[in-house]
Amino acid sequence: MKTVLITGAASGLGWALSRQAFALGYRVILTDMNAELLQARAEYLAQVDVDRVICRTLDVTDGDAITALALWLQSQPFALDLLVNNAGITHRSLAEKTEMPVFRKVMQVDWAAPVELATVLLPQLKQSRGGIINIGSMAGWMPVLGRAGYCSAKSALGQFFEVLRCEVSRYGVHILMVYPSFLDTPIETNALGHDGKPAAHARSMVGKMQTPEDLAERVFLAYNKKQKRLFPDRFTWFASLLWRLAPDLYQRMMVRKFASELEQ
Repeated sequence: MKTVLITGAASGLGWALSRQAFALGYRVILTDMNAELLQARAEYLAQVDVDRVICRTLDVTDGDAITALALWLQSQPFALDLLVNNAGITHRSLAEKTEMPVFRKVMQVDWAAPVELATVLLPQLKQSRGGIINIGSMAGWMPVLGRAGYCSAKSALGQFFEVLRCEVSRYGVHILMVYPSFLDTPIETNALGHDGKPAAHARSMVGKMQTPEDLAERVFLAYNKKQKRLFPDRFTWFASLLWRLAPDLYQRMMVRKFASELEQ
């Protein structure tokens, strides 16, 4: 039986990924900051098979907690086969108005935490010849108004793991980068405003809203096929192509579509 560890597993895409992994026969280690909801999620899955569900409360920005998690995993009778870096946070605020602690928070959750988890757990993944799935964003490839910090973090995430993939492929470790567009998940509901408080205005978006369940299924299909990158819908693929071929046109279209962000 293979084991997967999923961050941000209690809600949104993380919960959909947890259910999908469980349905595929994985032993699932659910981690999240929300201890109460995490326990409820674990109990839900345990009704089917209690031996394949483990939950651990985890703040991904806490380096000591990550070290403790790695030591705990080393003491277990099973190997870690897959790490899913899903936990994330975003903001909706113009760059010039955003306070630095907001940028730091977004970078810490969306870039530093996945990097630390991956590097700390890499020895175990090399031993099992396992893999890493990172939930990036189209914002990692293309600029999105009102998301300067988020775009920066997701761009850094992609670049780091593109490099790491090349470095660890010789050990049989596979890395999948996932680049979704707009998902119907709590990440936008919980978006930070310029001052770190909840964002007051509704989000702008382009393309079709995806469901986390549909994306979760596509993610595991792509991973099992050893794909390196997943653009889960035609809009995401087209937008990434447009940004590369005609960046000025892309930016003009984005400014029109996200014009309301400029008023915030």
